Amino acid sequence: MFGLGMPELIVILVIIVIIFGAGKLPEIGSGIGKGIKNFKEATRKEEEPKKLDESDKEPENKA
Repeated sequence: MFGLGMPELIVILVIIVIIFGAGKLPEIGSGIGKGIKNFKEATRKEEEPKKLDESDKEPENKA
């Protein structure tokens, strides 16, 4: 995958730690995790067939 080996990943991790600091890494990780979770939920909702209940239908006015 993109030709990334262990040495390249370690260099990227070190650069991230230098830029953001070790204290911010858990916050960044949780933010990325929440974003992925929301993306998966949104794609799952699109795949489910949409069901209409009787309460969701608009009342028809026959005049």
